[in-house]
Amino acid sequence: MTQANHITVVHGNLTVDVPRRIFKGPECEIDEAEAAPFRSMVRGRYPWLTESSVDVLMAKARKEMIRVRDEETKGKSHSRNLAEQGKLDQAIAHMRLHIEMDPDDADSWYALGELLCKAGDAEEGYKALNHGRELALNSQKRRKGR
Repeated sequence: MTQANHITVVHGNLTVDVPRRIFKGPECEIDEAEAAPFRSMVRGRYPWLTESSVDVLMAKARKEMIRVRDEETKGKSHSRNLAEQGKLDQAIAHMRLHIEMDPDDADSWYALGELLCKAGDAEEGYKALNHGRELALNSQKRRKGR
């Protein structure tokens, strides 16, 4: 679950709101300087938690933040990270998965087209880019027609 300034993480019987500001960069790395006050607050509020338990909580929070960011960007964030790591096939598969969930998202089709072109499949890439363009134009027409 997310809200503007935090994500909600369940750890055992605990439900903890973790500030989004402690995550930095495209891989949602934990900024230890930002995380230190949060870790201290958690240890103070739940003194029975060991440092290892707090580490597990933070790892869960990072995974949740990655999932949330991917959801917010309709798959583009994670696909971009995969592509930067040279995992174009995985990036394309991830983008296709999100397009299946929202086939009318022009931006996702553009992102897929770019990934396909980078992977050397220019024909399919241009098809995806053109489909995204058509979706965007149709969306504009519908807005103007209102």
